[in-house]
Amino acid sequence: MKKLLLLICLFTYQLQAQKSAITPKNVEKHIAFLASDELKGRGTGTKDEQKAADYIAKHFKSLGLEPKGTNGFEQPFKANIDTVHAVDARNVVAYLDNGADRTIVIGAHYDHLGEGYQRGSLEANSKGKIHNGADDNASGVAGVLEMARYYAKNGVKESHNFLFICFSAEELGLLGSKYYSNNPTIDLSKVNLMLNFDMIGRFDAAKAITVGGWGTSPTWGQVVPLVMEREKMLFKIDSAGAGASDHTSFYVKKIPVLFFFTGVHGDYHKPSDDTQLINFEGEAKILNAVTGIINDVDKLPNRLEYRETAMPMARNMSFKVTMGLLLDYSFNGPGIKVDGVSKNRPGEAAGIKGGDLILRLDKYNLNTIYDYMGALGKFEKGQTVEAEVQRGNEKLKLPVTF
Repeated sequence: MKKLLLLICLFTYQLQAQKSAITPKNVEKHIAFLASDELKGRGTGTKDEQKAADYIAKHFKSLGLEPKGTNGFEQPFKANIDTVHAVDARNVVAYLDNGADRTIVIGAHYDHLGEGYQRGSLEANSKGKIHNGADDNASGVAGVLEMARYYAKNGVKESHNFLFICFSAEELGLLGSKYYSNNPTIDLSKVNLMLNFDMIGRFDAAKAITVGGWGTSPTWGQVVPLVMEREKMLFKIDSAGAGASDHTSFYVKKIPVLFFFTGVHGDYHKPSDDTQLINFEGEAKILNAVTGIINDVDKLPNRLEYRETAMPMARNMSFKVTMGLLLDYSFNGPGIKVDGVSKNRPGEAAGIKGGDLILRLDKYNLNTIYDYMGALGKFEKGQTVEAEVQRGNEKLKLPVTF
């Protein structure tokens, strides 16, 4: 009888494992819908982005997850397209309550550039062209949806709760994640870590995947290498807790973060970022590795230690110099707004402070984050340039030496 019961339990466990398994087929299903022409690029605040939100919410509901928005699964907010116009946007939020005193947040942004009318396209004459954003970031959303399936259906009650959240308006400056972190629907003091997927669809086994947020907790150096070695995946690290994606909004709340990213490519922010270029098997491999990381963290008895880090990675440009600034990506100019300044970096040495607006670097006027990144690309190490800074009602001219 005992042997029979053991066989039944083993069979039941195998069925649960199969039901929750992250497979290339499931990844492809999500991306094929989200990045289809039917959704016209999921522009922030459009009816097409609403179709994507409905798809995400329907998936969460099918898994029996608890709605954790302010309107069912949705958390509506206003997103500024520019200094004049705002649209109705929405995060999509679901919760797996395991009755634990710690929570893991797993997120990705689901908006993209629509039909090329909002800022950010790198395509010449972009207006009227659908930017499907298969890698950026239907791939990340597929990751969140499949992680939700895994943890809802694996038959295990982890020692963490899980918050699954798909953010809107990331492409406009991390607006959705910033809104959520400032208006959370759970107690952020109980969040142990935030894990972010942004562009995980171009896996190449011969190249290293980037694991960002490495410096935000010493635990990452103890857990991540063992899992990646077990999965036989090359990886490189980016220590920064802040960058041009949604984990930044949680890092500034002093929450350890991890960020997964398979790299920049020639289709970034162009209409050519399409479904047929996605490596579905590679993405499934990444997601299964991530479940290994989370499962190892889940076994740890204590909360993760948070650590402050240095400069963020710039996803789409490489610089010889940095200023060591943490920027407010939601600020709509003129100027770029400084949220924080890293210690012992050029910005701090020049006297730049949190809350400052930087209006100009050398001869380059700064109206957007893209202007700032473009200006940095012009400077060399050892060069000194003038920064024009607005601090309250006072205008300052500060020398910045890189």
